[in-house]
Amino acid sequence: MELIRGIHNLRPQHHGCVATIGNFDGVHLGHQKILQQVREVAARLRQPATVMVFEPQPREFFAGDQAPPRLSRFREKVERLAEYGAERIVCLQFNNRLRQLTGEEFIQQVLVEGLGVRHLVVGDDFRFGCDRAGDFHLLEKMGPEKGFSVEHTHTFLMDEERVSSTRVRTTLASANLAGAARLLGRPYKIASRVVHGRKLGRTLGVPTANLLLGIRKPALNGVFCVLTRLHNGLLWPGVANIGLRPTVDGVLPALEVHLHGFEGDLYGKPLEVFFLAKLRNEMKFNGLDELKAGINQDIQQSLQFFRQAESSWQLERPWPNSSLDHLLATAPL
Repeated sequence: MELIRGIHNLRPQHHGCVATIGNFDGVHLGHQKILQQVREVAARLRQPATVMVFEPQPREFFAGDQAPPRLSRFREKVERLAEYGAERIVCLQFNNRLRQLTGEEFIQQVLVEGLGVRHLVVGDDFRFGCDRAGDFHLLEKMGPEKGFSVEHTHTFLMDEERVSSTRVRTTLASANLAGAARLLGRPYKIASRVVHGRKLGRTLGVPTANLLLGIRKPALNGVFCVLTRLHNGLLWPGVANIGLRPTVDGVLPALEVHLHGFEGDLYGKPLEVFFLAKLRNEMKFNGLDELKAGINQDIQQSLQFFRQAESSWQLERPWPNSSLDHLLATAPL
């Protein structure tokens, strides 16, 4: 897979592709169906399967802090797109210059001169260009004279409802982790590296691995039972808080994971945190003593959850089963 940042980095050897365009936030089953559609045409035309995405996402550009939370960070998105068959990912910076292009200019400058697209797969409600004036009908009209064909994506339904990033967010917000996994085709996770924090957890006798999430608000908030895949591939049970940490006046969203019975140095190591069941919402405690008591109660509830799920599991040992599906809850515990 090749990642190209900016249309100015497209070279003559990049000319020619079968492409699709979108946010692909979460790379859910609907997105995976689109990628399959692109791969099939790309194989027939002997062209690279290409995905165009934007940073920031258009709604983030226009709505700022009011934009919906992201389901995945950019790096995770790229990894999932590659996993499902994208051979080339082109990321364009969404800025005033790009948003001011007319529909015709977007087609000529981006699709024709930039990508040299041979075939385009987009939703029939796809809009682009200044004031969203460009649409599927404009692509159909200009495609033949510009040397490319266009087809609309196949809507993917589950339980007679369209699978979308919005639906995944709503499902996660209701703490239906099993439902979100069905829509995504995999359990929901967040991946990042462990960074040095304020060491408050260690002071309270509850050491945590701290993962920064960037400036975007996460799709989840609260305290969860989690399984964490360590850098060595082992799965380790734990309890995690994701949010702003109001008791200690947190500013940026963070993910703090306490691994039950784990001893070792994780600083700088990559972790994958799988969310299984919600224990409670994030709350502000009246001081550190009350915070410590709340954390210890969360730990006991989490331990009870894992022991009920797998009676053979022992504290200070990794999780004995690689399957996560039977652990996923449909509502808060």
